[in-house]
Amino acid sequence: MEYNAQMINRMKRIEGQVKGLLRMMEEQKDCRDVVTQMSAVRSALDRTAALIVSTNLEQCIREEKQAGESSEDLIKEAVNLLVKSR
Repeated sequence: MEYNAQMINRMKRIEGQVKGLLRMMEEQKDCRDVVTQMSAVRSALDRTAALIVSTNLEQCIREEKQAGESSEDLIKEAVNLLVKSR
């Protein structure tokens, strides 16, 4: 799979969020603020994982259709990946 600029940019943003989170912890910020930021990072990772799985699924289904094959197994695998990521 080819990871596009949107996916890479999302991961760079998440990296920045994690660095900010570490800084907050080093500065002994309030635990509510730290946990709020942790939730934001987790949410951003979840959305990025979903984007990657859906993009890959779309590409694979196109290839399967061109080859005249069923894409049912691909869909099951994608769903399992999403469930596993949670």
